[in-house]
Amino acid sequence: MHHANEILFSLFIVFIAAQIGAEIAQRLKLPGVVGEIAAGCVIGPSLLGWITPDQIAAGTPLDVLSEIGVVLLLFSVGLETRLEDLKKVGKSAFLVGVLGVLLPFTMGGFWAHASGYEWGKSLFVAAAFVATSAGITARVLQELGVLQRMESKVILGAAVIDDILAMLLLGVVVSLQSGQGFNPIHLVMVLAGAMGFIAVIGWGGTRVMRWNSTWLDKPRNVYSPLLIVLALCLGLAYVSTLFGLAAIIGAFLAGMIASETRQQHTLEQQIQPLLALLTPFFFVLTGSKIDLQQLANVDALIALGVVTLIAIVSKLLGGFLGSLSLGKMSAAIVGFGMVPRGEVGVVIASLGLAAGVFNDQMYAIIVAMSLLTAMVTPPILAWLLRHVVKGSPAQPNNA
Repeated sequence: MHHANEILFSLFIVFIAAQIGAEIAQRLKLPGVVGEIAAGCVIGPSLLGWITPDQIAAGTPLDVLSEIGVVLLLFSVGLETRLEDLKKVGKSAFLVGVLGVLLPFTMGGFWAHASGYEWGKSLFVAAAFVATSAGITARVLQELGVLQRMESKVILGAAVIDDILAMLLLGVVVSLQSGQGFNPIHLVMVLAGAMGFIAVIGWGGTRVMRWNSTWLDKPRNVYSPLLIVLALCLGLAYVSTLFGLAAIIGAFLAGMIASETRQQHTLEQQIQPLLALLTPFFFVLTGSKIDLQQLANVDALIALGVVTLIAIVSKLLGGFLGSLSLGKMSAAIVGFGMVPRGEVGVVIASLGLAAGVFNDQMYAIIVAMSLLTAMVTPPILAWLLRHVVKGSPAQPNNA
């Protein structure tokens, strides 16, 4: 079979599996994302093997489509998020972001050290507990149509802060592990650059679009507004990586900028077919990256259970305490919204494996923890939100 044919066949398998998985999940009254992740586990190397490790490695066509899918997802979430709304929940979002990093990092580090790792390696393990997967939570919030709720604004704002702090912690533990030592000046410069990028793009870009967006209609192509903002999305996704941030942060900021245009609602409608095509690749590939064979013994399963419990409790507690001023039910929603680790934990686990910090079993445990938190929390989050939505709808307020 020719290489192009192999690629097309793998795209077909992943896309069909995503649709079947999402349909089954929704019939069971679960978010579709749960079914897509589960479908990835089934067709991946651990079970059916229809998708091989080589096909989901970094830089492969499937991986690239997966990355584009999550970038567009966060762009679409940004389209429904206005800067003024985030400002209103700024205090709660900051507390959630900070506590949601410190508690998982501390608890994860102590567990790793108690499990026999020296402190340098324990901190690397702890870093895998830290960063929230904004893509998974955003998909659930979008499916339920609750992106305009106060809790959603807090989660999205906290996810940006979470990503900055996680990036800094990862920089520290990588430098310690490589023997370079701790360089506070470098970290301060990185932090300043990341915060400056977010401030300039988020604040400046939205003000420019709010002032004048009629130029989007100047080209003759009827889809010119969509094409221009998609170019902005891809450009800012790339630039954000230059500042050490995840590409999805730049995409989210691009969406926020586009939300200030008078074409906002048209853009939201036009981007839906792209989301339907591309976002399933991200969630299926997330599920396919777990190696179940490394977990086929009692000790590994016990360790996985403990790690997953720590991951859930630490993030839930950080999110709950940080947003308690919103009320207990809203705080619980925010807490669960911050729990999924998803692709972020997988990336850190891969770095740990390459650096020799993790063996294959610990790598599998960290990846499985990341995927379990991604699968377990969306149904709980959806249940909580459905019960809250039955009451009066919450809008962002001064929290």
